[in-house]
Amino acid sequence: MNHSLKKLVAGTALVLGAFAVQAAEPIKIGSVLSVTGPAAFLGDPELKTLQMYVDDINKKGGVIGRQLQLVHYDDGSDAGKANGFTKRLIDDDKVDVLVGGTTTGATMSAAPLVEKAGIPFISLAGAVVIVEPVKKWIFKTPHTDRMAAEKVFEDMKKRGISKVALFTETSGFGGSGKKEAEGVAGKYGITLVANETYGPKDTDMSPQLTKIKNAAGVQAVFVIGLGQGPAIVTKNYKQLGIALPLYHAHGVASNEFIKLAGPAAEGVRLPAAALLVADKLPANDAQKPVVMAYTKAYQDMWKSDVSTFGGHAYDGLMLAIDAIKRAGSTDKAKVRDALEATKGYIGTGGVVNMSATDHMGLDLSAFRMLEIKGGDWALAQ
Repeated sequence: MNHSLKKLVAGTALVLGAFAVQAAEPIKIGSVLSVTGPAAFLGDPELKTLQMYVDDINKKGGVIGRQLQLVHYDDGSDAGKANGFTKRLIDDDKVDVLVGGTTTGATMSAAPLVEKAGIPFISLAGAVVIVEPVKKWIFKTPHTDRMAAEKVFEDMKKRGISKVALFTETSGFGGSGKKEAEGVAGKYGITLVANETYGPKDTDMSPQLTKIKNAAGVQAVFVIGLGQGPAIVTKNYKQLGIALPLYHAHGVASNEFIKLAGPAAEGVRLPAAALLVADKLPANDAQKPVVMAYTKAYQDMWKSDVSTFGGHAYDGLMLAIDAIKRAGSTDKAKVRDALEATKGYIGTGGVVNMSATDHMGLDLSAFRMLEIKGGDWALAQ
C-alpha cells in the first residue's frame, strides 16, 4: 500500500471513529425535581417514572441510535435551589433537553436560564403562567390551574351552586390558582363570597375555615393547593362539621391525598387526568390503552399506586423523545420546533395538540371530574 493510500485509509478510519463516538454519545435528559420536601408526593413518582422509562427505552435500543442518560437533581421543594441545579444542568452537564420542574415556583425560577440558553424545557407544573404568555423554549404537560377552576365552576353550575368560598395556598401554584379562579368565576355565574389563604407549612387551617363557615350564603368551598396542606384542610373541614360540598384543584390528584386525608376525603370532588380512573374508563376511550399500560408498568416496578404527577413525567419524557425522533437529532432548535408541532399525541394527561400559541396542547375535555367514593376515585356523576 503506498504512502498516500495509507494516509487516506488512516484518515478515513479516524473520521469514521469520530462519527462512531459521536453517534454513541448518550442523549442527556436533565431533570430538577422535588423528590423531598413538601412537594415530594409529586416529585417522587416523577423521578421513578423517568428512571423506569429511560431504562426501558435503553433496553429497546435507545432513540435515534443513541442511549438516553438521565441527569437529575432534587431541589427539596425549594424554588431557589431549582435555579442553581438548572444552571448546573445547562452549563456543566450539557444536557440536550430538560424534563422537570415539579412545582410552578421551581419552573419559573428556571425559566430565565432556559430561555437564555435556548434549550427545550418541558415543565411538569400546573400554573398557567408557565405557558402564558408563550415562552419560546418552555412547554408543559399538566392541565393548567385556569382549566381546573373552569372545570370545577362548570360542575358547580350544573349543581346549582353560585356562591363559593375560595381557599388557596400561598405557594406559586396556589397564588396563580387564586388569580385564575377569580378571573373565570364570573363566566360561570359564580360569586366568591369568601376568600382565604393558608401557608404551605401550616398545620391547622381551622381559623380560616371557621371564617368561611360563618360567611353569608356560602354553598361550596374550593381549595387550591398541593402537597400535604389540602389534606389538612380536608380533615379540619370535617372536624368543624362543615357540611357543604368540598372541591379541590388537580394538585391533590394522587392516592396519597386520600391516605393523608382519610375518611374526611369522602365526597371530595376534583378535576384530574384519566390516569386515576384508568380501569373505569369506557373501552373505546382513546386514552385507555396508554393509561392502563402506564399503570401496570409503574405498579409492577415500584409496588405502589400511580399518581397523575408520575403521568406528567411520562408525558414529558415521551413528548421529548417523540420530538427528538421527528427532528432526527438533538439539535436544540430542531427539537423545540418539533415539540411545538406536536399533534395527536395521546398521553396520560389527554390528547396533546401544540402550536406556536399553545405550548401545552390540552383542552378542557382532557380533564375528568372525579369524586372520592369509598376511599377510591370514581367518575363524578
